[in-house]
Amino acid sequence: MSTHCPECGYANAEGANYCQKCGAFLPDSSAAVDQSTIAYRVDELGDLHPVDLERLAGQGATLVIRSGGGRAGEGFQVSDERMTIGRSPEAEVFLDDVTVSRNHAMLVRRTDGLYVDDLGSLNGTYVNRHRIDSHRLVDGDELQVGKYKLTYLEQ
Repeated sequence: MSTHCPECGYANAEGANYCQKCGAFLPDSSAAVDQSTIAYRVDELGDLHPVDLERLAGQGATLVIRSGGGRAGEGFQVSDERMTIGRSPEAEVFLDDVTVSRNHAMLVRRTDGLYVDDLGSLNGTYVNRHRIDSHRLVDGDELQVGKYKLTYLEQ
């Protein structure tokens, strides 16, 4: 029996975790998939502390770092009409790593919602594993900026 890739349709060997043709993740159809996510932050001593995502989401639109740079669980409230994301210390969402361009991306509030626009970054900006130039964000979208993965949460 084979497992078909949800992205490209390739018939992979049973038990494969990733598609042999395109590399997409292959969900295990024989097991119930738990869609819940737990975020933790790491303190100065390396101890893990759970992050209350419901509390963060209750503060309005928020970007939460899920992984990257040892900053998982850190949140950024999206309150301005424009917010920059990048390695520049002046960025509202400061991500200090060489995989992030100094002026990597920008959050822009438009009449129909909040958008993330790539600013010509070298490594690109990804939303839900797809490279974007501009994308209207919806609750639960996963952004990847360099090695950082962030989740967009609406109130």
